[in-house]
Amino acid sequence: MDREKMLQDKEVIEEIDRHKWLQSEMMGYDIGFEAAANDWFDHYASAWIDHHQTKNGKLKPKK
Repeated sequence: MDREKMLQDKEVIEEIDRHKWLQSEMMGYDIGFEAAANDWFDHYASAWIDHHQTKNGKLKPKK
């Protein structure tokens, strides 16, 4: 799944927003959505994809 498609997924946006909030709290200022998205994709997107492909015990096809 490519980044642009993922950014159209409501669950991905919620994850990035959560990541933005956590990172902003740690930094002491709002890091912004773009910085949070870049960091999330670099560190967490792969694990998120793996988890969601096996949701409900069924492997979802990669797109």
